Amino acid sequence: MRVQNTSQARKRIHLRVRKKVIGTLKRPRLAVYRSAKHIYAQAIDDDNGRTLVAASSREKDVSGGGNIKSAASIGKLVAERLREKGIESVVFDRGGFKYHGRVKALADAARKVGLKF
Repeated sequence: MRVQNTSQARKRIHLRVRKKVIGTLKRPRLAVYRSAKHIYAQAIDDDNGRTLVAASSREKDVSGGGNIKSAASIGKLVAERLREKGIESVVFDRGGFKYHGRVKALADAARKVGLKF
């Protein structure tokens, strides 16, 4: 068995998930990345290699940094931006992170706004 650190294991898991999760223009991939201090979300059209919308806790109107409260506000913000572009449904890409805590809060907030995944 190969010894890995946490970031290497996360990248390996993310590659495994990315084999199956593909975003299109009508149903983009909602990719989530969380660091120690912040959380980021972006909707990606993999067919054309373009980011359609993005939101992060580093934006001026979002406070709180990388906690669950700001993750929920990022989920709400990215869902509202997607709905403005006429996108109702996405494919969720948790980025190799556990669907727990901040990642789950972001997803639940996006669902509350009306985003389907």
